[in-house]
Amino acid sequence: MEQKKFVGKKELWMFALGSGGQGMVYAMMSSYISDYYLNVLQLTPIFVLLLMLLARVWDAINDPLMGMIADKANPKQGKLKPYIIWATIPIATLTILMYLSPDLPKSSLMVYSAIVYVLWGMCYTVADVPFWSLPNIMTPNSTERSSVISFTKIFNSVGSALPEVFFFIAGFLLPKFISTDDPIAYNKKKYLIITVAVVAIGMIFYVNSYFHIKERVHISPKKRKQGDPSTLSRLFRCKPLMCVVAMGILSSGRYMVQAAAIHVARYAFYIGKDLTGMTLEQRTAAIDASVSTVKTIFQLCAIVGMFGATLFMPYLMKKYDYKKLLITTCLAGFVSSIFTTLIGWFTANLYICIPFIVITCIPLGVINTISIAMICDSLDYMELTTGFRDNALGSACQGFVNKLGSALSTCGIVVMYMIIGFEPSQMLSSTAIVAANELTRTQNFAMFSLVSIIPGISLLLCSIPMFFYEISGDKKKEMLAALAKKRAENE
Repeated sequence: MEQKKFVGKKELWMFALGSGGQGMVYAMMSSYISDYYLNVLQLTPIFVLLLMLLARVWDAINDPLMGMIADKANPKQGKLKPYIIWATIPIATLTILMYLSPDLPKSSLMVYSAIVYVLWGMCYTVADVPFWSLPNIMTPNSTERSSVISFTKIFNSVGSALPEVFFFIAGFLLPKFISTDDPIAYNKKKYLIITVAVVAIGMIFYVNSYFHIKERVHISPKKRKQGDPSTLSRLFRCKPLMCVVAMGILSSGRYMVQAAAIHVARYAFYIGKDLTGMTLEQRTAAIDASVSTVKTIFQLCAIVGMFGATLFMPYLMKKYDYKKLLITTCLAGFVSSIFTTLIGWFTANLYICIPFIVITCIPLGVINTISIAMICDSLDYMELTTGFRDNALGSACQGFVNKLGSALSTCGIVVMYMIIGFEPSQMLSSTAIVAANELTRTQNFAMFSLVSIIPGISLLLCSIPMFFYEISGDKKKEMLAALAKKRAENE
């Protein structure tokens, strides 16, 4: 049974394309919302900080709750597939509303932004938790499951990078069609246009996956007896799963490479013509082109490092132990971040930093892929030791960790603004726009640290819990053999 293949090529590709569409929409939020809130809407940094933190407190309740609902519910259309259909329109609508920038007083705008942001997170949870639980029930073959995950993550990574393509093109194309004499108004229009394009394409790919995915693994729910551990108790007692969760939380700084790139592009590097003597309209177009260029350089580094690693993961995951792969690449990323930081401080040359930024991004692809495979293995362990298998709850842990990591990276950006005394309204307004080369070197480097040493330290810390993760090598083989035997006996 373990050697049989269950997932056909068309099904695999449609699932992968669906994950690519989901990645597009999630990246539109995670990589750009901090810049939009701080520099475009110019919400106060302390408000953005509190919004991110309080939203994650709610997610700590909302995500596990969604996991438990998905595990217990049995809709007629399928156990997990229906959530793809149910969540598509709400997510699409809320993503556009997030970047709509209504003409409201600042206090009302804060309320609007908070409501939309929290609702978006809730709707995304409804879609994300069941979607990434699907590999568990698409095939009972653990090897094939790992292949499905790694292949799907390739497309998810590509999808996550596509919004940057839109931003790069928009940075050069939109000034030809939209007036740039008001920097704030121009940026609002740019964000909305890009968001509509990303949502339209991403949601089509995402919802299409519903019509091609098949659910094959149907484990009869085990009724809880007196003395059996509760759902949450099983979750927290599953040591391998808790190790993966701890690793995910400690690796939150890795999100900085993408989330902070737009801020680094605005305030750390300027690549373009001399701004002396330019009109406001010309300055806006030149600075926007520079921001697009620098942001694209960072995105290309992330693509080469993260996507490159993801591309090789199907092969590496078959040949090498998950635990060793993760620890090795994270330590390499940490060492590389030290070189990036030193080069940034002593030379302030972005181009020399490029190869080291690429190496720092390699663990991003490894973590994104292996963490899901490790959660699936942890659920195998839970099923073997307790008789229960909470697929969606396990996926909810991953979803919560991802959203927590994204929020913590945004919080880190906001805190950096506060530390160096950045006032967004003085950097970007309807009558002025400041370039990175007009700031102090200390301010430039402080912003650069968000994508250099801070992600590196996070990679070092996240490797620690992995030394306590025991589902590897011969122990994993023994566990899978015992689980296969147990399932055969229960059939």
